[in-house]
Amino acid sequence: MVIVKAVAVTGGLGVICGSLLAFAAKLFHIDTDQRIIDVRNALPGANCGACGYPGCDGLAEAIASGNAPVTACPVASSQAHEVIAEIMGTSAEDTEKKVAHVLCLGCDSLASKKYEHQGVKTCKAAAAIQGGNKSCNKGCLGFGDCVDVCAFDAIEIVDGIAVIDKEKCTACGMCIEECPKAVIEYVPYKNNVIVGCNNRDFGKAVKDVCKIGCIGCKICERNCEFDAIHVKENLAKVDYDKCTHCMVCVEKCPTKVIEGAITEKKQAM
Repeated sequence: MVIVKAVAVTGGLGVICGSLLAFAAKLFHIDTDQRIIDVRNALPGANCGACGYPGCDGLAEAIASGNAPVTACPVASSQAHEVIAEIMGTSAEDTEKKVAHVLCLGCDSLASKKYEHQGVKTCKAAAAIQGGNKSCNKGCLGFGDCVDVCAFDAIEIVDGIAVIDKEKCTACGMCIEECPKAVIEYVPYKNNVIVGCNNRDFGKAVKDVCKIGCIGCKICERNCEFDAIHVKENLAKVDYDKCTHCMVCVEKCPTKVIEGAITEKKQAM
């Protein structure tokens, strides 16, 4: 009899607690915006933080609430942006993917050094001593701090400088933040004409420390019929919106500091 009463009491308490929980769940229920779920499913899922939000979940909420544009994810393709725009009932312009690129070609065989670094083998440690062991104070130090922070295995050190595989790069921005020499920046994924130098010194000063640096001679500027490259503060810069990949600047550059690869678009011309 005692057992029966105990079971009955326990069962009754269970029913009461269950009813209270059900009532509370209904009372405090918050409807989930279906758009957040749909946008999250349309995002690539890299959770890299390149958008400025805490992962793809955070960005999905920001887009759904109108606090971020539908094109806020730099990793997503144009097609993904269009899908997100359709979910949000708007339209997205065709946004071009960007990737990180090292603006330095001064490898060990082409750039001189002030001294042999014997300390901690990191770029930050080297940069703390006279700006680094490389004679060019704007060049890549090549100790691989960027390699260590890249979660996508997109960077390797080749002959003393960092090289980024644009096919693996997600534009998360970690390498840009980590580089103490500020030698990495975003460039359009489809553009293959890039000035591989970050030194704004005058020509002679550049030549004294690097065989492949930009000397600001303006030969590229004078020969570009599309007005797509200009020398400012002794350094040539490509206007990616105007560049047609004609390769004239690449061919004319006396130091061969302008990187160039013929694209499919150029091959079809």
